[in-house]
Amino acid sequence: MNTNMEETKNEELEEKKPIKVKKIKKKNNEEVTKLTEENASLKEKLLRISADTQNMRKRFDEQLANVYKYDGEALVKKLLPVVDNFERAIKLDDANLTDELSQFLEGFKMIYGNILDILNSLEVKEIECLNQDFDPNFMEAVLTLHEDGILPNKVVDVMQKGYMYKDKVIRVALVKVSE
Repeated sequence: MNTNMEETKNEELEEKKPIKVKKIKKKNNEEVTKLTEENASLKEKLLRISADTQNMRKRFDEQLANVYKYDGEALVKKLLPVVDNFERAIKLDDANLTDELSQFLEGFKMIYGNILDILNSLEVKEIECLNQDFDPNFMEAVLTLHEDGILPNKVVDVMQKGYMYKDKVIRVALVKVSE
């Protein structure tokens, strides 16, 4: 009887083993699938973060290059009114001046020339406007007037010069434009 019972137990054990093995295999397959999906998701997140980091680095490098490129812009903007004042002073008529004032004006002209040389070395250029077609990217129309013999949309007078610093407009020209 013992042998019969042992055989029955052995049969029961054998029958139960495949069920447990199947359940374990099924659980393992589910876990592997879940881990594989999670791994793929994490890889995708890593790629996105890596791409975002590269994009941020490129933007930062571009911004830094622009900062270096236009480093002197604030100084140039502060010097432009000084240049304007020198130009106004130089427009004085030499005929009505005494020798002393004329010599003083010559000193002004030399200083003005030195400032222009410095600005040219910094790649500051005057925007040529007079007798040109009006361009709103470089000019601001302060007045419009109608004159016979002048084509419409032409700059008749420059009230304040405009300037470019390298390839950037730092001050638009204030102009009178024909209608």
